[in-house]
Amino acid sequence: MIKAADLKKSSVVDIDGVPHTIENIQLSTPTARGGNTIYRVRFRNVATKQKVDKSYKGGDALQEASYETSDVQYLYQDGDRYTFMDLETFDQFELFEDDIEEALPFLIADMENITAMMSDGKVLAIRMPPTLEMEVVDCPPSMKGASATSRTKPATLPTGLIVQVPEYIAPGEIIKIDTEERKYLSRA
Repeated sequence: MIKAADLKKSSVVDIDGVPHTIENIQLSTPTARGGNTIYRVRFRNVATKQKVDKSYKGGDALQEASYETSDVQYLYQDGDRYTFMDLETFDQFELFEDDIEEALPFLIADMENITAMMSDGKVLAIRMPPTLEMEVVDCPPSMKGASATSRTKPATLPTGLIVQVPEYIAPGEIIKIDTEERKYLSRA
């Protein structure tokens, strides 16, 4: 059992005996005295891809889906299909763009450290590592005398993801990115 307050986008929950992945979580905190925080969650049925919206209080318990995890490697993209390989069995499988929308800004060919969540031989979802190291492909020139606590500027990564970085970062540098928040953490 998992509490609604502990839900994350990478969680897989059983709803009526069918595994659902979490697509979006919104918090609503009433201003009234004694009001409980409400979690509005959008689930996606793994089998039918149908969306389900539900609301929970922070202490409500949900049944976690049973699944196995496996380390996988992202290989390549073919149209809207993305091919992965299980690093233990070397079996390859494809996922559609809609299935891995959250991971797309981080996928680079031959990337490892990705976890696939599987149930009954079917891939439910993939989970990216919490932090990734990526090279800055393009950003405005660094300013002379810029300090670590000064303003930020946009930097483009190899996947097209744009993150705000300190002014002293230059193209070609390797930086750490938080995959959950999609933001700059530090130099690598």
